[in-house]
Amino acid sequence: MRALFAALTAGISVVCIVPFGPGTSHARADSPQKPKGRVVEKEGPPAGSGKPVPPSAQAGSALKAYSQTLPGSVVKVDMMPIPSGFLIDAGKMKSVKPFWIASTEMTWEAYDVFLASGPPSPAYDQTAFPVDAIARPSKSYILPDLGWGHHGYPAINVSILSVTMYCRWLSAQTGKKYRLPTDTEWEYACRAGASNAKPLAPLLLGKTAWYAANSEGKTHPVGKKLPNAWKLYDMQGNTGEWATDAEGKPVLCGGAFNDKAELLVPTTRRRQTPAWQATDPQLPKSRWWLADGKFIGFRIVCEP
Repeated sequence: MRALFAALTAGISVVCIVPFGPGTSHARADSPQKPKGRVVEKEGPPAGSGKPVPPSAQAGSALKAYSQTLPGSVVKVDMMPIPSGFLIDAGKMKSVKPFWIASTEMTWEAYDVFLASGPPSPAYDQTAFPVDAIARPSKSYILPDLGWGHHGYPAINVSILSVTMYCRWLSAQTGKKYRLPTDTEWEYACRAGASNAKPLAPLLLGKTAWYAANSEGKTHPVGKKLPNAWKLYDMQGNTGEWATDAEGKPVLCGGAFNDKAELLVPTTRRRQTPAWQATDPQLPKSRWWLADGKFIGFRIVCEP
């Protein structure tokens, strides 16, 4: 640990991982490009000590996987526990508290429950919503799933407003704190304890992700590829996923079905651009649906 501290204070890029406790597995080393001085660690002894210690109560050991039944439906979302730990980015430590995250991207049937839970917003309406308001998306002028498939497929073309409202609605209905992950939480969960930040070898990548080389130019049903070490599916490929950065601004994390292998890494980030709504003919353009956001999806987290 002294060596790690000395390296960090000297400005040297360090990458390491410290395994600990039950449930920690490295059966799959997740993607990424070489990180720029970013370290992923979970609580435990220094690397190479050979003395794993049990995680503390706050390391997520008390969290158990559960299934959330969506209100008024039989649709369930499997939520997986993520232990506490930290990322070190350019010498700065970012603490990660334990949380739950959906095992898959949110599917259309999970999103449809929200859409059917109340009246849609009026088309073209630009009302400013209070921070605690809950509203449903307006009706889309295009077929949102693009005809690729509905049941079991990830919800796509969804704006940050739409998915934020989804989280507010689910929180209000269940009494739990559902929200989008921060990009730090997302990357931490995507890595699943792996420090390697390089793209996976083609053979392994094909078993774990839908991307440009095997997707045939469209999304696929969730959970059909191998999960990462924390039992999370499609963290790389299929769709990019909405998250929030340190300033609370929206950012899309991870690669998608139309990306090349080099972008299927935990460090991939995108900001919304006008191109995501280029073909929307409406004036004003929809704030609920992204006409050219076929690669955009989301998954939710829940706070303990």
